[in-house]
Order: sequence, then C-alpha cells, then structure tokens
Amino acid sequence: MRFSGVRVAGERLRHGWRPVLETTVAATVAWLLATRLVGHPQPFFAPAAALIVLGQARGQRIRRAVEVVLGVAAGVLVADLVVQALGTGTTWTVFTVILLTVLLSAAFGATGVTLVQAAVSALYLVVVAPPDGSLVPFRFVDALIGGAVALAVSLLVDARHPLAPLAAEVRRTFDELAGLLDGLADALDRRDEPGAVAALAQARGMDARVDGLRDRVLAAGEALRLNVRRRRHIGRLRSVDESIRQIDYAVRNVRVLARAGVTLSRLQSPAPPELDAALRALAEAVREAGAALSADLDGQDEAADRHANRADEAALAAVHTAGQLFGLTQTLPLAMIIGQVRATAIDLLRGVNPDDDVAVLTRVDDALGLPPV
Repeated sequence: MRFSGVRVAGERLRHGWRPVLETTVAATVAWLLATRLVGHPQPFFAPAAALIVLGQARGQRIRRAVEVVLGVAAGVLVADLVVQALGTGTTWTVFTVILLTVLLSAAFGATGVTLVQAAVSALYLVVVAPPDGSLVPFRFVDALIGGAVALAVSLLVDARHPLAPLAAEVRRTFDELAGLLDGLADALDRRDEPGAVAALAQARGMDARVDGLRDRVLAAGEALRLNVRRRRHIGRLRSVDESIRQIDYAVRNVRVLARAGVTLSRLQSPAPPELDAALRALAEAVREAGAALSADLDGQDEAADRHANRADEAALAAVHTAGQLFGLTQTLPLAMIIGQVRATAIDLLRGVNPDDDVAVLTRVDDALGLPPV
C-alpha cells in the first residue's frame, strides 16, 4: 500500500511538474521585479497575484489578472480610508474594512475571485502592513506586476505550439471513448453484466472530457492572442471548436448505447456477432476521427485527410453491419443499440467532414440499407 501511494505520487509529479515550475518561476520573477524595479521592500502582492492568476484554468487568466488588479485596488482604497477614520488594530476597523470592501466589489459586479482578493488585500493592509500615508500605490503596482508576469509566463509556455495541449486533449478524449466501446463489446460478447455496467459508468464520466475540450479551446484562444503566427492557427481552432458540438452529441449517444448494452447483457440470449463487429468498427471510427482532428490542429493536413477518410469508412461500416441485424429477431435493447450506432456515426461524420446534413444522412441511411427518402 505504501509503495502504491509513492508510485501514484510519482506519477502525479511526472505529469504535473510543468505547472509547478511555471508557478514557482512566475512568483519568483514577480518578486524580483517588484523589489529591484519598483523598489518596494515588501512586495507581498506581486508573487501573490502571480500565484492567483496561474491557479486559474487556462483560457481565464487574462480576465483573472484584471480582476486581481482591480481587487487589490479596491482593497487598498477602502483600507486607506477606513484606517484613517477609525485607526488600526481594532475589531471595528477589521469589520468595517471587510464589509465595505465586499459591498463595493459586489456593487461593481465582481466575481468570487475578485471579492476574495479585494477582502484579503484590505485585511492585509489593516492587520499586517497598515498604510503609511505614502501616495505611491506600491501594492497596486505589485499586483499589476504579478498579474503581468503570470500572463507572460503562461503565454510563453504555449508560444511555440499553442494548439498542442488541445490536440493532446482531443486524442485522449477520442481514445477513451473508443476504449469504452471496445470494453462494451467485450462485455456483451461474454454476457458480462458488471463489465457493461463499468462501461456505462465510464460513459457517464465522458461529459467531463467534453468540458475539458471546451476549456482547452478557450486556453488555445487565449494563447493565440499574443502569438505572432495566430492567423495560421485560428482557422484550425475554429474548426475544432465547431466540431465539439458534434463530439458532445456523440458522447451522449454512446451513453444511451451503453445503457442499452447493460440491459442486453442481462438477457439469456447471447449478443449476435454482427453487434460485436459493429461496435468494434464504431470504436475504430472514433479513434480515426480523433486522430483526424488532432492532426489538423498540428498542421498535418495530409494525415488529417487520411484519418478522416478512415473514420468515414469505419463509421459507415459500423452502420452497415448494424443494419444486418434488422433481419433478426430483435429485442428492444438491441434495437436501441442499432439506433445509437447510426446516431453516433452521423455525429462523427459531421465532426470530421464538412458535408451538409442531408448528404451525411443520405450516406448513413444508405449504409444502413434504408430506402432513400
């Protein structure tokens, strides 16, 4: 058990050392700039602002940096006025400073981060370092330095490959979804109800993956704002952003499919072999779709086209194989799975190919063996 915990901790450090180094460097640089450049002997808010900004998810850091600076400014202003009126070191001073700071921030529509930062700034000035009457706004400048350093470090990390984190998240998301389908196929082949239930639980957790993709899109957009080659990347980013809606639909379809798979695994009759083949083909289509979007983000246009074509072929093969089950005696769960194979294939094709909806529906229904409309 002890070695397992050490191994888990080691894995976390192996995957998370970059944010640790990024945060440490930013806070240290902010401190150095505030002490050497501005000459402030106690620049508490410089490293603090850097830590707060980098603690936010990528894609939100520019807004958070502005909020931190505004929060510090509000806290400093309120603390100066209240201390001059009531003095330092009293309970009423602390109460009044916190109350007025939060009320002022809330009145201007501040978010939770700004409210907390404003209150902490004001409380620090009252309890730790009361205002000395100086007209130089050291603490405001410190917060400005910390926020600017945090943004600079954050953007420099992604400067060379601003879309790389998004491409990696796309691969992970699609690989996990494909693995889910393979796991469900294994469970149905063995009539393994616990395995089907595990696949359903995994499907329910895929919403978090889609949310992670949305966050990565926001982060990539933020990284591109100050990238000198943003024009060559922005089109790819928009393409993936538009595809996320279809990815979300595909995840929902797979969740319904997995729920029907649990019911099917409880029946006495074995699942037909065509169903296993259809799910395997659909899993392959998901993998190829993810590879296509990832290659597109990496600027590998030829590879993206190859993967998109393979995704197209595998998705239609899955639909065609599922269509062969129409001639068999069907149960309700099996019929639901066939329908979700079709729906998932449609969303995958819409995600990787720019065809219009009518063309996609026509090709899928033709593979399914349905008569033309």
